[in-house]
Amino acid sequence: MRNFNENTITNAVLERISGASEPRVLQISEALVRHLHAFVREVRPTQKEWEYGIDFLTRTGHMCNDKRQEFILLSDTLGVSMLVDAINHPVPEGATETTVLGPFFVQAAPEKQNGDDISGAMEGDAMIVTGSVSSVDGKPLAGAVVDVWHSDDDGYYDVQQLDKIGDLAMRARFHTDNNGRFHFWSIRPAAYPIPHDGPVGQMLEAQGRHPWRPAHVHFMISAPGYEQLVTHVFVADDKYLDSDVVFGVKDSLIREFARRPPGSAPDGRMMNTDYFHLNYDFGLKLATRDARAA
Repeated sequence: MRNFNENTITNAVLERISGASEPRVLQISEALVRHLHAFVREVRPTQKEWEYGIDFLTRTGHMCNDKRQEFILLSDTLGVSMLVDAINHPVPEGATETTVLGPFFVQAAPEKQNGDDISGAMEGDAMIVTGSVSSVDGKPLAGAVVDVWHSDDDGYYDVQQLDKIGDLAMRARFHTDNNGRFHFWSIRPAAYPIPHDGPVGQMLEAQGRHPWRPAHVHFMISAPGYEQLVTHVFVADDKYLDSDVVFGVKDSLIREFARRPPGSAPDGRMMNTDYFHLNYDFGLKLATRDARAA
């Protein structure tokens, strides 16, 4: 087969890939070819535009390193990350809703004890976070692993400023107590722009969009026999709740980060200044057989 044109090349490519060794590879490949060719026919790019698209993807790859994942930012800002999340995480009643992982998760978060202060060398308004982990029917889950991470009060994560602060901060890994509860101290996070000095930032500018995310704390929670939960808790009344650049906000994940006066904090610590208090109770759903295999 040869001499393909606009009307015949799609079927030719589909025929070439019909011998894929696995059904799932065939399904994905066929869908990719059909939709990609349909996209090209719809927008009818010039040769220069096509070359720019290749250059855009090349520059996106060049921006990726161990501290930054530009392709995750691209997926997030096009709503693809939240679409994949929605497809894979239907939420039964009593389970906490999920949202995107984001590009700043670190596998080697330090292990901390309940009540520890994880702010490290960072300065800001003191914040206590209290919460619990249970099954959807309310059974407390003792020993659940609770990974947390968040930005500082200028909107920067630790991995963005390691040269300045020297070590990880505002992130840790906790275990729930016998009642399924956990708590820790840190500083109140701020709204922040995603890194926008690369190709994704140029795309947002061209689309007339801002790069900002509302203030939030990340949580990744796991327990044996339950699906791992990846979510955020957002600051109520943040001005970016309705225009989050990565489409991650859900009403059930919004909470007041309440300002408290000096005095005894929820864990008994005596505070000489105002502080903030976030409380959230998380519900985990049982793992399916497929989720465990994954």
